[in-house]
Amino acid sequence: MSQFQVRILAADRPFYEGACESLIVPTVAGQYGILAHHCNTISAIVPGTLSYRVPGEERFRLAAVSFGMVKVENNDVLVLVDTAERPEDIDANRAQREADQAREELLQKHSMIEYRTTQATLARALNRLRVKRYYEQNSINL
Repeated sequence: MSQFQVRILAADRPFYEGACESLIVPTVAGQYGILAHHCNTISAIVPGTLSYRVPGEERFRLAAVSFGMVKVENNDVLVLVDTAERPEDIDANRAQREADQAREELLQKHSMIEYRTTQATLARALNRLRVKRYYEQNSINL
């Protein structure tokens, strides 16, 4: 299968840099797949599951990602996100506490900025839980 170079960068660190055969990113329009020699494009990323397959591996690697963007240009892909976490690094209990706290804060009267920030926190926590649960349920097949 053809390959392309990908750099997946979180705000605090590089997540993955190297060869890739297939990349799927969550966008506002749904899951967006990228293969080698994809046309040049830029798209917004929303909290969700990012999947990528490196050469020599049959299974996709997963990551819980938050808001960001993806740029495809001349067979080189750049993914910039606020956060990117491997499922095995996610603490499900902590993510559940963050989701519960964010839900409680949404019920309080806050400014629009605080409300939007809390919504983003809730979306990130729920996404982390979703990715962790999917990984655990399918780890037998990995």
